[in-house]
Amino acid sequence: MQFVGKCMFTGLVNSIASFSLKCKSFGAMSLYCRTLTPGHDPVQKVTLIPRGQARGLTWFIPGEDPSLISKQQIFARIVGALGGRAAEEVIFGEPEVTTGASSDLQQVSSMAKQMVTVFGMSDIGPWALMDPSVQGGDVIMRMMARNSMSEKLAEDIDRAVKAISDEAYELALSHIRNNRVAIDKIVEVLLEKETMSGDEFRAILSEYTEIPVQNRVPATAPLPAAV
Repeated sequence: MQFVGKCMFTGLVNSIASFSLKCKSFGAMSLYCRTLTPGHDPVQKVTLIPRGQARGLTWFIPGEDPSLISKQQIFARIVGALGGRAAEEVIFGEPEVTTGASSDLQQVSSMAKQMVTVFGMSDIGPWALMDPSVQGGDVIMRMMARNSMSEKLAEDIDRAVKAISDEAYELALSHIRNNRVAIDKIVEVLLEKETMSGDEFRAILSEYTEIPVQNRVPATAPLPAAV
């Protein structure tokens, strides 16, 4: 089984020709941060070839039971989603950050809040603090659910969500600051080939840094040549 993601890496790297270094760095950091954070699904294939509205796609290999997602896996996805914004800050400076990461930041807020209020994955404790159906409802429903909480609980939720996001962002910044050479190499190869397998992606990455054990996958055996 596999799933496909409209990863920032493929979409923005595909714009390098017109947007220069900024797009290269902004996109590459997202996929890179995902691979270096323990627990994220391994990359199966990356392509810059446009498909529909997507300017490129990344395929990921899900775990043995994709219906169950661990705290580590969710956190890794948050780190990856913050890679683009972190790249802008590190490379171009805080005053030069753009609106390009807006959809990723929305995902970060949603995942972090679910960890706290739905899955009981914070220091508040293992309790479901909000009905999942309310979270997906309209603004009025969410406001009513919020107003039904005590002020202290609402503050605790906000603090826990911010703590998760802040920790993930610091990790994304660290990945970027420490591994720029590897990212530049991967982008260079992708620009030349347009499509890269997960095995090739990890092989290049491994030349420069160590991939977490949880994110490694056995190399795929090559298919027999056609006769």
